Amino acid sequence: MQDIDNFIGQHAGYYSEFYCGIASNPRDRLFNGHGVNEKTDWWKYKDFGTDTVARQVEKHFLAKGCKGDDGGGDSTTRFVYVYKVGNHTRE
Repeated sequence: MQDIDNFIGQHAGYYSEFYCGIASNPRDRLFNGHGVNEKTDWWKYKDFGTDTVARQVEKHFLAKGCKGDDGGGDSTTRFVYVYKVGNHTRE
Protein backbone atom coordinates (compact mmCIF):
# COMPACT_ATOMS: atom_id res chain seq x y z
CA MET A 1 0.00 0.00 0.00
CA GLN A 2 2.89 2.33 0.76
CA ASP A 3 4.13 2.24 -2.82
CA ILE A 4 0.76 3.53 -4.07
CA ASP A 5 0.85 6.27 -1.43
CA ASN A 6 4.36 7.20 -2.55
CA PHE A 7 3.29 7.18 -6.20
CA ILE A 8 0.44 9.62 -5.53
CA GLY A 9 2.77 11.83 -3.49
CA GLN A 10 5.30 11.95 -6.31
CA HIS A 11 2.69 12.78 -8.97
CA ALA A 12 0.65 15.66 -7.58
CA GLY A 13 0.26 14.82 -3.93
CA TYR A 14 -3.51 15.28 -3.78
CA TYR A 15 -5.59 12.14 -3.45
CA SER A 16 -8.56 13.97 -4.95
CA GLU A 17 -6.70 14.17 -8.28
CA PHE A 18 -6.56 10.37 -8.53
CA TYR A 19 -9.09 7.63 -9.18
CA CYS A 20 -8.75 4.32 -7.31
CA GLY A 21 -10.40 1.07 -8.28
CA ILE A 22 -10.06 -2.71 -8.22
CA ALA A 23 -9.94 -5.12 -11.14
CA SER A 24 -9.03 -8.64 -12.14
CA ASN A 25 -7.41 -7.24 -15.31
CA PRO A 26 -6.08 -3.80 -14.35
CA ARG A 27 -4.45 -3.01 -17.70
CA ASP A 28 -7.74 -3.54 -19.54
CA ARG A 29 -9.62 -1.51 -16.96
CA LEU A 30 -7.12 1.36 -17.05
CA PHE A 31 -6.51 1.65 -20.78
CA ASN A 32 -9.82 0.48 -22.25
CA GLY A 33 -12.31 1.14 -19.45
CA HIS A 34 -11.01 4.47 -18.18
CA GLY A 35 -9.21 5.73 -21.28
CA VAL A 36 -5.86 6.17 -19.52
CA ASN A 37 -2.96 6.76 -21.92
CA GLU A 38 -0.35 4.11 -21.16
CA LYS A 39 2.57 6.29 -22.27
CA THR A 40 1.69 9.78 -21.05
CA ASP A 41 -0.62 9.43 -18.03
CA TRP A 42 0.29 8.68 -14.43
CA TRP A 43 -1.03 5.25 -13.43
CA LYS A 44 -0.06 2.31 -11.27
CA TYR A 45 -1.49 -1.02 -10.20
CA LYS A 46 -0.51 -3.68 -7.70
CA ASP A 47 -1.54 -7.27 -7.03
CA PHE A 48 -2.72 -7.65 -3.42
CA GLY A 49 -3.28 -11.40 -3.67
CA THR A 50 -6.97 -11.62 -2.75
CA ASP A 51 -10.14 -9.67 -3.39
CA THR A 52 -10.56 -9.15 0.37
CA VAL A 53 -7.24 -7.34 0.71
CA ALA A 54 -7.76 -5.43 -2.55
CA ARG A 55 -11.13 -4.16 -1.28
CA GLN A 56 -9.57 -3.03 2.01
CA VAL A 57 -6.83 -1.15 0.16
CA GLU A 58 -9.38 0.44 -2.18
CA LYS A 59 -11.45 1.63 0.80
CA HIS A 60 -8.29 3.07 2.38
CA PHE A 61 -7.59 5.25 -0.67
CA LEU A 62 -11.23 6.25 -1.13
CA ALA A 63 -11.26 7.40 2.51
CA LYS A 64 -8.13 9.48 1.82
CA GLY A 65 -10.00 11.30 -0.94
CA CYS A 66 -9.42 9.37 -4.17
CA LYS A 67 -12.28 9.36 -6.63
CA GLY A 68 -14.02 6.03 -7.19
CA ASP A 69 -16.57 3.79 -5.55
CA ASP A 70 -16.35 0.51 -3.68
CA GLY A 71 -18.43 -2.60 -4.18
CA GLY A 72 -17.36 -3.67 -7.67
CA GLY A 73 -15.56 -6.77 -8.84
CA ASP A 74 -15.79 -10.40 -7.85
CA SER A 75 -13.61 -13.05 -6.17
CA THR A 76 -10.94 -12.73 -8.91
CA THR A 77 -10.55 -8.99 -8.31
CA ARG A 78 -7.21 -8.78 -6.53
CA PHE A 79 -5.53 -5.78 -8.19
CA VAL A 80 -5.79 -2.18 -6.99
CA TYR A 81 -5.14 0.52 -9.58
CA VAL A 82 -4.85 4.29 -9.48
CA TYR A 83 -4.54 6.92 -12.16
CA LYS A 84 -4.45 10.69 -12.27
CA VAL A 85 -7.77 11.92 -13.61
CA GLY A 86 -7.55 13.99 -16.79
CA ASN A 87 -9.93 15.60 -19.26
CA HIS A 88 -9.71 12.53 -21.49
CA THR A 89 -10.13 9.85 -18.78
CA ARG A 90 -13.45 8.26 -17.82
CA GLU A 91 -14.29 7.74 -14.16
